[in-house]
Amino acid sequence: MIHRPAFLICLLSLLAPAGLAENVQAAQRGKSPVAVRNFVKEQCFDCHAGEQSEAGLDIESLSADLSEASVFAKWVRIADRVRLGEMPPRDSSELTRPQRTQFAKTAGDWLRDYQRNENRTKGRVQAKRLTNLQLERTLHDLLGIDIPLAAELPDEPRTNGFTTVADGQPMSHFQLERHLGLIDTALDEAYRRAATGDDYKLQEFRPRQLARRNPRRRTREPEMLNGAAVVWKAGTTYYGRLPATTARVDGWYRFTIQASALNKPEDRDVWCSVLSGRCVSSAPLLTWVSGFEITNERQEWTFDAWLPKGHMLEIRPADATLKSARFQGGQIGTGEGEPQNVPGLAIHAMTLQRIHKHGDNDRVRTLLFGDLNVSGSRGPDRLKAESDRPRQDIQRLVRRFASRAFRRPVVDADLEPFVNMALDVFEVERSVPNALRAGYRAVLCSPRFLYLNELPGRLDDHALASRLSYFLWNTMPDDQLRKLAAAGRLKNKNVLHQQVERMLDADRGQQFVQDFASEWLELSEIDFTQPDRRRHRDFDLVVQQSMLDETHAFLQSMLSEDLSVTNLIDSDFTFLNSRLARFYDIDGVTGDELRRVKLLPRHHRGGVLTQGAVLKVTANGTTTSPVVRGVWVAERLLGQHIPPPPEGIPAIEPDIRGAKTIREMLAKHRSDASCASCHRKIDPPGFALENFDPSGKWRDKYYHRNWRKRLAINPAYKLADGRSFQDVDEFRKLIVARPYRLAHNVAEKLITYGTGAPVGFADRYHVSEIVKQTADGNYGFRSLIHAVVESSIFRTK
Repeated sequence: MIHRPAFLICLLSLLAPAGLAENVQAAQRGKSPVAVRNFVKEQCFDCHAGEQSEAGLDIESLSADLSEASVFAKWVRIADRVRLGEMPPRDSSELTRPQRTQFAKTAGDWLRDYQRNENRTKGRVQAKRLTNLQLERTLHDLLGIDIPLAAELPDEPRTNGFTTVADGQPMSHFQLERHLGLIDTALDEAYRRAATGDDYKLQEFRPRQLARRNPRRRTREPEMLNGAAVVWKAGTTYYGRLPATTARVDGWYRFTIQASALNKPEDRDVWCSVLSGRCVSSAPLLTWVSGFEITNERQEWTFDAWLPKGHMLEIRPADATLKSARFQGGQIGTGEGEPQNVPGLAIHAMTLQRIHKHGDNDRVRTLLFGDLNVSGSRGPDRLKAESDRPRQDIQRLVRRFASRAFRRPVVDADLEPFVNMALDVFEVERSVPNALRAGYRAVLCSPRFLYLNELPGRLDDHALASRLSYFLWNTMPDDQLRKLAAAGRLKNKNVLHQQVERMLDADRGQQFVQDFASEWLELSEIDFTQPDRRRHRDFDLVVQQSMLDETHAFLQSMLSEDLSVTNLIDSDFTFLNSRLARFYDIDGVTGDELRRVKLLPRHHRGGVLTQGAVLKVTANGTTTSPVVRGVWVAERLLGQHIPPPPEGIPAIEPDIRGAKTIREMLAKHRSDASCASCHRKIDPPGFALENFDPSGKWRDKYYHRNWRKRLAINPAYKLADGRSFQDVDEFRKLIVARPYRLAHNVAEKLITYGTGAPVGFADRYHVSEIVKQTADGNYGFRSLIHAVVESSIFRTK
């Protein structure tokens, strides 16, 4: 019997062109084509041979075994640099353009043919498992629960910027143990809900119940003043905590608050924050819940919060630009805030109600037990299910659950181990609910649940339904997708297009932008650093959350209106509330709701590139670095891969004393040829953004403690292609003048995120075709998503 991979190679050699067979065979022997070997020997060995090779690249000893990922990547880098004219340097080589083109083609064919052959036999996406977020949402849909689960799992590495990439998804014994624990936690909650009656009791709080109990004590609860529970603007930690809101059990709670402002400044309203936590010194971390802006008139706001048992709310004025009260020893005594004439928050009423995000307890019982009559007043361990045919019902319900969990129909042979496990428990305990739990647990611990079931070649309808659902919703396919897959209709291009439209327009579709941007733009890292309070006194949590909301709303508008991807770099609008507009120094914006705002040239803003969330995640809180920001913009927005610096090249650290500009410090660094090639791509966007400080505000000079010694910022530079710009406004215009590269980058990011594999050398043609399809519509964001989903690269393993 011929081994399957060997048989495929033989078949390919008979059916494919001679060049393809030769390239595949050469790669398997660990050799490069003769033309490639001769070229690098003649053109590259002078600088890249031996231990002292420039940039640490010794081509003379470089293997041609393309099965090693690092070797393949180096050969791709060589081919690309020759094709782009970067190597050999034009001033030290007499190579003509046709010679460069011929080498790039020969080397490209060799690399492409090898990778395509690998993809045919193994698939371009390896074993891909559910991410932490996908696992949480899938368990929510399977069981009808809503408790946070992802936080119980180990942190996930990001490969090529995304947690969805299969090659970067490890599975250790520790992770497997945590997964088993997570499954038990999810089933515990589902069975608890199934055994619980209505738990939606509404609690109403009068101001007296929210305020401190003993007015004479210095505490951090609100004080009673004129019939309201009052919290003054102050910097004291946990001031404004509300013990009355302490959760008795873990759960989602809906709060409605009526409030107004005290001592409101004439030029602005009072922004307040809502945080949650234990609000004690032994548990210092607080979680953002919401923010709102109060006026002199009583208004009402509603917000939802997940509160673990023992956690409470903290509500307080949070605008860093407002005057703060000073209290003795950090403790707040009754009557101390009003005489200081500081702004305050007056709470007139509040209600609290337990809620469930994904349906009531009846839905949980239906998902677990179908049409069986279940009772469990004595708790989840004592659940009872009425059944005349318990064994048949167990088999039927385990089959139904497994089909949903595995995201495809199951055959009897595959189902047998799970049914047998459930029946074994039934024989001992004579309990249908307990037997079903054992079967469900076994299903959820199966690799067929944790991993996506994809085979090399075109995806079948069920695999396509899963890929699409996890791409747009990060959860399992819903009933409509499953029905279309079962009918074999999902492969139809028109049906697929309709489903993408439906899914993007659904409530869950609103999460796509947030999920994608969290990893693509690294917005999940916005809490990683905080701007230095001594230098950025007007930055606060309300500003930070508003920045995130701005970017999410902006991307959502691009998606909903199918706006061009050039808006990522330059646009004449953004989304602001009054607090963020004031931080950006933009007039005419009122209210705490985000609204679309037209940008003017004097604002120096437009596009995601100049939004505060991006500017903050690309700075360290104290200083900015054109290198850090430049690499980020090049890789995340411009689609230019920046390799790591050669060994032995020290990093450039900004002079925090302000004695030298970063431009002066980088000048010598760029004089090294091995550094200059990358800095031609890194430095332009980095310097263009130097007018934005670590908090995202505009500045004209670098910080120095002595304002007379502050050095002026010079953002002028030139692109790698020689085009010059004087500031960020000119930089943006130069970039959007050539939109194809921006669209190509977005397509690559969508493919990587959606399929679980980065765009390989052999995929480049498909990406180009995707981008060309959207050219007539000026590369609309929504159009790109459609083109990606309908492409062969998305519909193939």
